[in-house]
Amino acid sequence: MSLPLLVDSHCHLDFPDFDAERPDVIERALAAGVHKMVTICTKLRLEPQVRAIAEAYPQVYYAAGTHPMSAADEPLVSVDDLVALTAHPKMVGIGETGLDYHYTADSKEIQKTSLAVHIEAAQRTGLPLIIHARAADDDMAEILTSHFKNAPYTCVMHCFSSSTALAKAALDLDFYLSMSGIAAFPKSQELRDIFTAAPLNRILVETDSPYLAPPPYRGKRNEPSYTVHTAQKGAQAFGIDYEAFAKATTDNFHRLFAKAI
Repeated sequence: MSLPLLVDSHCHLDFPDFDAERPDVIERALAAGVHKMVTICTKLRLEPQVRAIAEAYPQVYYAAGTHPMSAADEPLVSVDDLVALTAHPKMVGIGETGLDYHYTADSKEIQKTSLAVHIEAAQRTGLPLIIHARAADDDMAEILTSHFKNAPYTCVMHCFSSSTALAKAALDLDFYLSMSGIAAFPKSQELRDIFTAAPLNRILVETDSPYLAPPPYRGKRNEPSYTVHTAQKGAQAFGIDYEAFAKATTDNFHRLFAKAI
């Protein structure tokens, strides 16, 4: 009997954590039923390396952008630069981008500028925006909403662990919320409640590996095969069987990341 298919909608396969065994990591994901992965470029000067991973493995796609925590240290990307990257058949999303005031509040203005560039690239290409939001809920909701009113776009709130208010603002725009290993932590019931208050057709799953491994691997290096453990917890939270949750989140992924066929 074949395993239910899952997608790891956000991982970082180019990180050094995987250098010694990248083929094995991908093989373990496939063996677990994780049949597609999106590896995320967080600094555009590293885009060639990230792209090369997607080119090397049929099951891997990629997205590219400037992470908000790097916005002050990396050259400001142009809309045209981002749009040009989307010509590659396996480049399926814009980002990750966003706002992070937890560690890098001092760069909030350049983060906002960078975010606006990425939003415009998503508007122009039709590819989904991939958002990182931390300790910036009010600004995040206002910026996403105001730009959407100017020109609609699609978006996933990656590794969502923010407030009910930001979840509502995103869902009001028909955006998606992505469950990471954080949602599987024992003390994350309040976060699980935010997810289960959302429509099931707006939920994705991810690892954000090598970070945020779900139980029973918490504290260890995360990898795409562990998407299964987060999905199992998600199914439990939604009160449905694992197969139904896997199918729903996989269908959601294909609806949002329509280029990842």
